[in-house]
Amino acid sequence: MHQDTTAESPATARGAVAIIANRRGELLLHLRDNLPGIAWPDHWSILGGGCDPGEDPATTIVRELDEEAGLTDIADLTELFEIRDEHGSGQLITFFSASWDGDETALPLAEGVKLQFLAPKDLAIRTIPPFIRDGINRYLATRPA
Repeated sequence: MHQDTTAESPATARGAVAIIANRRGELLLHLRDNLPGIAWPDHWSILGGGCDPGEDPATTIVRELDEEAGLTDIADLTELFEIRDEHGSGQLITFFSASWDGDETALPLAEGVKLQFLAPKDLAIRTIPPFIRDGINRYLATRPA
C-alpha cells in the first residue's frame, strides 16, 4: 500500500482497494510485509493504498495497482462501497472490483511478500484484516453462484 498513515485526521483519511477476480472466480490477494509502522503486517489483503492529498479514490486505485504490481491492463474497474478500517489505519476505504486473467507470479511486486490468486473457499484459513474480509464477503455475496 502506498500510504498506511496520513496527516489527515482519521475522519477524513481515505484509501482505495481493489478486489480483482480472474475467470475462475479466484481473488488476487497480497501478503503484506512485516515492517515497523505498517498497518496489518503479515496479513493477506487486496491491492490498494491511501489517497494522496487532493486525490480521489478512483485515481488512487489506478495509481496503486500500477505502483504495487505493475497492473495497468485491468478490465471493468467498478466502484463498489466504502468501509472504514476501524482497527487499523482508521481510513475510509473505497472498494473497487475488477477482472484480470494474467499470471500473478510474473507481476513486478513492489511491496509485500507475494501475490496469489486464491479460491474464495481458501480465504477462511488466511489472516485477513477484518475490514478487508468484510469487503470481500460483501463482494462475494453479490456474485452469481
